[in-house]
Amino acid sequence: MAKWMIANKKADFDGIAKEFGITNITARLIANRLIDSRENENQKCNTQTVDEYLHGDVSMLHDPAGMADMEKGARVMLERIKAGDKIRVIGDYDVDGICSSYILVSGLSLMGATVDCVLPDRIKDGYGLSIKLVDDALADGIDTIITCDNGIAAYDQAQHAKDNGMTIVVTDHHEVPKDGDKEILPPADAVIDPKRQDGTYHFKEICGAVVAYKFLQVMAGLLDDKKDEFKAFFDEKIIFAGIATVCDVMELRDENRIIVKESLKRIPYTSNKGLKALINVNGLNAHEMSSFHYGFVIGPCLNATGRLDLATRALSLFTCEDEAEAAKIAGDLKAMNDDRKDLTKKGVDEAIEMVEEQSQKGNLPKVIVLYLPKVHESIAGIIAGKVKEKYYRPTIILTRALDGGAKGSGRSIESYDMFEHLSACKELFTKFGGHKMAAGLSLPEENIEILRKRLNDECELKPEDFQEIVHLDMVMPLKYATMDLVREFKYLEPFGTGNSKPSFAQRDVYLLSGRILGKNRNCGKYKVSDGTGKILDMMYFGDMDKWHGFLTEKYGQDGLDELYAGTAENMKVNIAYYPDINSYQGRDSIQIIMNDFV
Repeated sequence: MAKWMIANKKADFDGIAKEFGITNITARLIANRLIDSRENENQKCNTQTVDEYLHGDVSMLHDPAGMADMEKGARVMLERIKAGDKIRVIGDYDVDGICSSYILVSGLSLMGATVDCVLPDRIKDGYGLSIKLVDDALADGIDTIITCDNGIAAYDQAQHAKDNGMTIVVTDHHEVPKDGDKEILPPADAVIDPKRQDGTYHFKEICGAVVAYKFLQVMAGLLDDKKDEFKAFFDEKIIFAGIATVCDVMELRDENRIIVKESLKRIPYTSNKGLKALINVNGLNAHEMSSFHYGFVIGPCLNATGRLDLATRALSLFTCEDEAEAAKIAGDLKAMNDDRKDLTKKGVDEAIEMVEEQSQKGNLPKVIVLYLPKVHESIAGIIAGKVKEKYYRPTIILTRALDGGAKGSGRSIESYDMFEHLSACKELFTKFGGHKMAAGLSLPEENIEILRKRLNDECELKPEDFQEIVHLDMVMPLKYATMDLVREFKYLEPFGTGNSKPSFAQRDVYLLSGRILGKNRNCGKYKVSDGTGKILDMMYFGDMDKWHGFLTEKYGQDGLDELYAGTAENMKVNIAYYPDINSYQGRDSIQIIMNDFV
């Protein structure tokens, strides 16, 4: 069972509630999201910061000039446009790379550039700028390369471009490589990255699309014409910056939250035919979209092209001007994502079967390393994430690589620094990289078992480290979950990493009856009570086997059967939940969503 941690942050909740006309509960939720340590409670949560949280808009976005080389890079690009250079944007194959490439190509075209774009093939080219992509550009008569969402680590590739007389501008948002404390920047004409030490940019955790967006803002500010066109351009393209921010799992705080909020506000009015087609083919209402739809509907459709095809297919969706063609591309993307989901489910099922076999032998490893040779290498990371979630153990999924050997991805837990432990056996790999919570690696097949044994023999994780921690906002009895309160939570949106959906705890919730729902019988709906006579609907979308196992252990199989027969008596659980509004046939009602139980 997970360990629950309930926030205990201090602020003038009554004063905040009175000042902004909200409930004390919502004031507490805002404080929980603004305060990150006891030492800075007053600085992080005061009238000004709460006002910015509730009412932040584009006027509060930070000045791009704080990024090192920002104006220098903008002037370089304007000079190259004026000189008539052929310019190539080189992006990445994920959502951030696709959106940042689209923003840059559209903006440079508006400024009169002769520009095209290349997105690398995930399998053939790998991530980011490569020598091959530089050579391809030279062969195509390209004079200038500008990267987006990559390039900060492309030292040799940038040098190769410079040695061949090219202009190169890097725009990226990833960590800058270092030798000790010294940053190693690629030898480009300009290197724009908010994480550079010599910059003064206020907020460093922005995605590549936001860097590209702000780069174009600086370029536009150096021009005297097209003011109205530029305003319309930036009003539209912030939609794509918001999509990329969510899909690249940037924390929704500071200006990221403003960008996503503005994106969601404007997406119903987008003029982009491809984006409208993608919304329609997925059956979404643009006026009711949330960051959830960005992260779990729109994003996966765009990502599927980079996984199972070429990411240029998604880019062509955004640049398409014909509605019929846009609808066809959007349909193809959705079909591709459906295929990806099917492949992922098969891979996850195979992985879980392997882990269960090990577990039944009393040998559930501390670090799970699985070789699934037939799984498409592009979904190894997704499968690793699913297995990690189920067993809450560091997980590495390896597949057979197209060019021989094995290739895969790892996902970790809070108490295990995956990059550090992989670094300790780096001689086993032909290539690896990553950070504390995730990694990518390639190695000869004969080294897989050696890796599995080394990681487990050297693992110092204790039983308590395998206990997942669930962070909750407060204890709140179900009787406080009202329609007005849930509607007030709209002030806290958009939700996501760094700005989580409100989550509450309640002890001794009575289970009265239940039904299993879904095509795959993978969710449950229940009638519950808090013991005061108030009865609510409760939904659970988590691991049904784990839920049923918990109930059976506590109340026996007869108790579980009685729950689904509607005759349960005195079945009580402690739940972690959030309240929601269920809209059905024009009627709204309160329901609660259970996300954990003890």
